Amino acid sequence: MSNKAVLIGEFRKFFKFLIQEMKPRGKWLTPFNIISIPIILLGLVILFFRFTKGLGSVTNLSQQFPWGFWIGFDVVTGVAFAGGAYIITFVVYVMRVEKYHSIVRVTVLNGLLAYIFYAGALVLDLGRPWHIINPIIGNSFGYNSVLFLVSWHFLLYMIAEFVEFSPVIAEWAHWEKVRKFVSALTLGAVIFGITLSMLHQSGLGALFLMAKPKIHPLWYSEFIPILFFVSSIFAGLSMIIFEGIISHKVFKDLIGEKSHYSYEEIILGLGKGAAIAMFVYYFFKALIFIHEKQWVLINDFWGYWYLVEVIGFVLIPCFMFAYAVRNRSIGIIKIASVLALIGIILNRLNISVIAFNWDVANKYYPSWQEIVVTLMVVFSEIWAFRWIATRMPVFSKEN
Repeated sequence: MSNKAVLIGEFRKFFKFLIQEMKPRGKWLTPFNIISIPIILLGLVILFFRFTKGLGSVTNLSQQFPWGFWIGFDVVTGVAFAGGAYIITFVVYVMRVEKYHSIVRVTVLNGLLAYIFYAGALVLDLGRPWHIINPIIGNSFGYNSVLFLVSWHFLLYMIAEFVEFSPVIAEWAHWEKVRKFVSALTLGAVIFGITLSMLHQSGLGALFLMAKPKIHPLWYSEFIPILFFVSSIFAGLSMIIFEGIISHKVFKDLIGEKSHYSYEEIILGLGKGAAIAMFVYYFFKALIFIHEKQWVLINDFWGYWYLVEVIGFVLIPCFMFAYAVRNRSIGIIKIASVLALIGIILNRLNISVIAFNWDVANKYYPSWQEIVVTLMVVFSEIWAFRWIATRMPVFSKEN
């Protein structure tokens, strides 16, 4: 039999396997499906009008507010939530802390999907989506622009994460030779991905350095890139904790005994890391606040709002993480992770939307269509994660 015939036979075999895997599994009438399916369908209808009639037909964006909820939440906040992938891969593959090896695959999958869906949501926010290639090739931006660097960081990091996750795909497809090859690339992809992730997490903050006159002084700082990077650490760790809570309930039948047994120790370790990162972040914020002599800015609405963010959703969950780790309280760690995630959402939205052009008369408020499309993106990511997790060996690989 010729090599061509063998390849055709293998392709047909894989195609049949793929068709079989595409069939739905489990119950359809679940609360999540009942809520998410109508929102996804409505979001698709909204996107039809967005791409046929323009941004103005479904958003409240303007020349004064060119970046709105889609950028502020989907991209700026979503990328911070995906920070857990580079942290866990660094701890496992570089520092050789084997305790967290059981969550590497699911964490990398979360990070990969976050970049595909959240960074992919950039297309929705562009007035001319077909020009998305411009910042990548430097057209109209230049090779020294921050957007050019961030675009390449995003693109290369998504490729690196795909390489990191590709052994799982190869196992699922029963491609043993491919699995061995891509597994050999994992360490290099991890090191490359960690470097890129550190750069683009801070690079997102660097984008706002050019908007100093537009951002409220309490949120603007020359150290925004450093703050974005440090906050991505505890944002990523908090997201791993939050997603782990849900996964251990929804996918409990797919998770091996070893993972169940080590679950508590993993959560305590993640909580300890989050507490340290949040303390460093709060220290930087306090140092900037004192150095810039911002005391006079506290006695109004924006000052009170700033304190809510920094104290209520940074300092308090930081102490909660520390207390919970010391007293081995998983319940408090779970609550602290939710508060930390809310704090990240507030911080990123404050910088990119709420406290952006804070002193203008006509403020920007997201339209209901923008909120629905954002929910559509989030739900679509969850659908993709569920499909992959129930078919590929995301949880079952213990070593």
